Amino acid sequence: MECSKAQSIDEQSLQKAQFLFESGDIDKIEVGTIKGLCQIHRSLFEGLYDFAGKIRNLNIAKGGFRFANSLYLEVILPVIEKMPESTFEEIIAKYVEMNIAHPFMEGNGRATRIWLDLILKKNLGKVVDWQTIDKDLYLQAMERSPINDLELRVLLQPALTDKVDDRTVIFKGIEQSYYYEGYSRK
Repeated sequence: MECSKAQSIDEQSLQKAQFLFESGDIDKIEVGTIKGLCQIHRSLFEGLYDFAGKIRNLNIAKGGFRFANSLYLEVILPVIEKMPESTFEEIIAKYVEMNIAHPFMEGNGRATRIWLDLILKKNLGKVVDWQTIDKDLYLQAMERSPINDLELRVLLQPALTDKVDDRTVIFKGIEQSYYYEGYSRK
């Protein structure tokens, strides 16, 4: 897949995300694993960031929240990977822990939302219809989720759909995911 240099990184990454699904490469991703999350991240950001698909080795923070110390990621990530994922509640708990870990320098939200949907699809036969989730409510719920994930579960559960292969749900959801990170198509 070729992207123009004039396009923003977000636009190029959004195209790569769509290609991941259109090409069927999404079906080759390991579900619920660190390797799978790295595969997703690499697919979204390869050629855009030299750290695409690589676990960070620097500490990062966002909005005053410090994510997991990079020194501990090697220990923390396998623990998160082994978390159960047989119920909606368990899957959201795993998703929240991965968000706290924030294993990449950039692009964590976009990659982990796809990762979450793959886990939901595999274990529950559902995905989140992200286009129905308000950006501000989602970001607030994510911000508070390390303390209690109830708000996030209450927000996401009604948005679950069994339209796991519906192109509109998938692609509008990807666009919404990028919108959460501040990007929108003009």
